[in-house]
Amino acid sequence: MILRDLLSAIEPIEVVGRTDIEISGLHFDSRKVGQGDLFVAQVGTAVDGHTFIDGCVAKGASAVVLSDKRYLPDNGQWTMDNGQNTTFILVENTDKALGLLASKWFGEPSKALTLVGVTGTNGKTTIATLLYKLVRALGHKAGLLSTVVNYIEDETVPATHTTPDAIELNGLLRRMVDAGCAYAFMEVSSHAIAQERIAGLDFDGALFTNLTRDHIDYHKTFDNYRDTKKRLFDGLKKTAFAVTNKDDKNGLVMTQNCKAEVKTYSTRALADYKAQILEEGFEGMMLNVNGKEVFVPLVGRFNVSNLLCIYGAALCLGFEELEVLRVLSTLKPVNGRFETIRSDKGWTAIVDYAHTPDAVDNVIQTIREIKKEGARLITVVGCGGNRDKGKRPMMAQIAKKGSEQLILTSDNPRDEEPKDILKDMTDGLTAEELRSTLVIEDRAVAIQTACTLAQKDDVILIAGKGHEDYQIIKGVKYHFDDHEEVRKYC
Repeated sequence: MILRDLLSAIEPIEVVGRTDIEISGLHFDSRKVGQGDLFVAQVGTAVDGHTFIDGCVAKGASAVVLSDKRYLPDNGQWTMDNGQNTTFILVENTDKALGLLASKWFGEPSKALTLVGVTGTNGKTTIATLLYKLVRALGHKAGLLSTVVNYIEDETVPATHTTPDAIELNGLLRRMVDAGCAYAFMEVSSHAIAQERIAGLDFDGALFTNLTRDHIDYHKTFDNYRDTKKRLFDGLKKTAFAVTNKDDKNGLVMTQNCKAEVKTYSTRALADYKAQILEEGFEGMMLNVNGKEVFVPLVGRFNVSNLLCIYGAALCLGFEELEVLRVLSTLKPVNGRFETIRSDKGWTAIVDYAHTPDAVDNVIQTIREIKKEGARLITVVGCGGNRDKGKRPMMAQIAKKGSEQLILTSDNPRDEEPKDILKDMTDGLTAEELRSTLVIEDRAVAIQTACTLAQKDDVILIAGKGHEDYQIIKGVKYHFDDHEEVRKYC
């Protein structure tokens, strides 16, 4: 692509050098830069990409996008060994520029798709995944970008982040368009919004689930976290739609400056989309959704909200209501989201990704509403390392309050010592509560202990990792799957 055409996607402050040159590739990772490429120098939390400009020029980069004018060459351009000149493009924000350039580089694929983003603390994966499955069940080609896995129709593409970087993201959207997809559903994390990974994307709809404490280690305050999520809705076009959770106090905050058509859902208040539970068990729920009864193979009040969001989004997309309800009745839980494993010994295990205080509380309350009277809830839970430490004592408090037996264990300790993480969790418990709490650092042993303690009709909740099949310890990723560990003792 000619640099001049590529730069039409952004508003440079200054361009030093020629723009009528051919660009071979687009990169923000200096290690991938080669002859004729454009390098975007991003300022990360640990590394400043500007410090790699010299190396990229030496490797033959035809152009560099930067935001720090100190790195502009004094003579107007740098000449490579082969006599080729490097063009420098000064912008205000290289993160945003990368998103816009990536969209342009791949031919603005989001404009060729009906793109719907899902944001919030909990429920994003379930909503995005089930919407993808619903639309495909209704006969349309679709793609999915999620925490668990990405799909281009039937093709599986491993997921590394909740929302990929701008280049990978637009590349996946391009592949969806080329595969004939009409729809794309994606989780939109607060990190992705803050880091401008979605800059340049043309959203046709945005969905809000809920907002509870999470990622405070990154955003510093809850208000920053909330306002970052809100930016997705602030940027919607007039022809788009927004579906928001009226039961969450931040639901209407999300859409207060939204230009799109706003619809609401609720299990408690007046809203466009309403539902109530008529019957509930571990196999599913009978619901009344806007006056129509439907059985769904999911459980929990939090899933009623998720299903309402899906239902509302599907109607906003123009699908027929009865067909939507018919397909909803066939959708199974997403991997690692309230997955039920039955034991031959009569107990039940629930594997769930719940890793925030609110999510743990929701799952525990759901189990307590469903389990037989007199049956015990045994909860196995830990907290991830290098993440928000403030939620650790809260997680322990909530889990202890709602469980007959609590086992605190390791999650993904990453670069932290598991003992330090567990100490942060136990700090949330009283001396009396600690006496009846088991602290077992080895997660496999913790799960084995829970299964050994469980009796007929008891329920074991294994929270925190859900779909993940690994543990990260001191920078090394080891295979570990909660499902596999539980099934050893069924």
